Amino acid sequence: MSGIGRASVLIGAGTIVSRLTGFLRTVVLVWAVGATTDAGNAFAIANQLPNNIYTIISTGLLSAVVVPQIVKAAAHDDGGRAFVSKLFTLGTVVLLAATAIATVAAPWLVQLYAPAYSAEQQALATAFAYWCLPQIVFYGLFALVGESLNARRVYGPYTWAPIVNNVVSIVGFLAFIWIFGAGGAATEWTPEMIALLAGTATLAIVVQTGILFLFWRRTGLHVHADFRWRGVGLGQIGRLAGWTFLMVVAGQIAGIVQSQVLSEIPEGDPGFFVTQNAWLLFMLPYSIIVLSIGTPYFTQLSEHARAGRDDDVRADVGRSIRTLGLFVVAATAALGAAAMPASRIFTDTTEEAVAAGIVLLCFLVGLVPLAVLFVIQRTFYAYDNTRTPFFFTLLQCALVAVTAVAAWWAVRADWLGLSQLAAAVALGQSIASIVQVVVATWLLQRRLGGLSIGSWMLALARFALAAIPAAGAGWLMFQLLGGVGGWTVSDKLLGALGAAVIGTVSLVVYAAVLALLRAPELEAAISLTRRLLPGRR
Repeated sequence: MSGIGRASVLIGAGTIVSRLTGFLRTVVLVWAVGATTDAGNAFAIANQLPNNIYTIISTGLLSAVVVPQIVKAAAHDDGGRAFVSKLFTLGTVVLLAATAIATVAAPWLVQLYAPAYSAEQQALATAFAYWCLPQIVFYGLFALVGESLNARRVYGPYTWAPIVNNVVSIVGFLAFIWIFGAGGAATEWTPEMIALLAGTATLAIVVQTGILFLFWRRTGLHVHADFRWRGVGLGQIGRLAGWTFLMVVAGQIAGIVQSQVLSEIPEGDPGFFVTQNAWLLFMLPYSIIVLSIGTPYFTQLSEHARAGRDDDVRADVGRSIRTLGLFVVAATAALGAAAMPASRIFTDTTEEAVAAGIVLLCFLVGLVPLAVLFVIQRTFYAYDNTRTPFFFTLLQCALVAVTAVAAWWAVRADWLGLSQLAAAVALGQSIASIVQVVVATWLLQRRLGGLSIGSWMLALARFALAAIPAAGAGWLMFQLLGGVGGWTVSDKLLGALGAAVIGTVSLVVYAAVLALLRAPELEAAISLTRRLLPGRR
């Protein structure tokens, strides 16, 4: 446990700094392009394309398969050197080919994701995309190196390198504002403006990847180009990744449906860019809490599964869900109470902050289920089972697509306004996540048995009970500070300050109620939190 605790703190601290600088990056980007403008939405679509394509070809494979397989390969006579060399060579070839194809197909990709955009907005998004799509190669290399480091229990660099990305982006976006001012209508963008804004985004990814390569020596592996892709188990990866690939494709299809629905939203209402920023806020506690605590657990869980120690795996599942749940429920209460001030950070007006805050609240409905799913899904992965996660993820993707289309039909039937469409899409995604985690947990119970679901569900219920007065206290503080008409939603900086005050009140009340309830998990949480303090180990 001490090893997991130290790794969690290292990952958590790096993630906090990364997310904070990422927030500043987004603030500067909103300043440059606007939160609800055609140009802002065009850039958001274009800069998301490399992430989506990379996800299809690589992310599912890496997160589901590479860590367990590298752990296994470490037992080879060469310590896994041949395996990793072949894996990196194959990965680089695939990434380069995908980048070339995607760049040629940029106009069609923009049309696919945003069919309702005007011709001028699609042309601008396509121009941005030509500069952004080379990110695919560097995202892939970054993930390959990072997951290899994680598999060797070198957690820090993968978490801290994105900070450099954010710093480069901030400098580049500020240079854009200094030279060109805030971007105007879609028809007013020049090639120089496009190159500086989108080129900065890509340069930041390049630098981030280069920084990570500096730490490769710590893996103890010497990698070289090797085009002989047979003989060290790559066939096993192919069989495992087949289901994962289909799962990722299903997720991307659902995302395309969401994007197409959001492209119907006109300038001035919360659309794709606002939804993307609400997701960024939503992912803050997920990244800090779930990834920092869950990633070391996944490495340990993979080792236990490989050794056939099912009892230890069951204990890992219950312990990690209870630990994650305590923190994630607290974050849900705090961020829910501070939703509108927090959203003001990434918007230009109070009205935009209120609309974006509602989108965030709809996403937050699914935060706790998503944290539980992290553990359940990766337990299947630890047993080299990617087939079962495909089916329960396919269900989730179908629900995401259906709820997004249903939201658009509700708008056309005048049951919802266009200003509410983004919130409805976000709520549909949360509902889909709840259904997914219920089905996934049931399937894991059938696979392993003895998950002691009742014990960790009781813990989650205890946390939820404490969250009710915590969220209420935070909301009361928001009202005492002026509510929607107050200073906490009047400015970006004041929004950040107001969110911090409101969130702190919620967290204090949450901890106090848990103490009154004598929650056994509280002591472990306090111990983990103390390790984040300067000078503590």
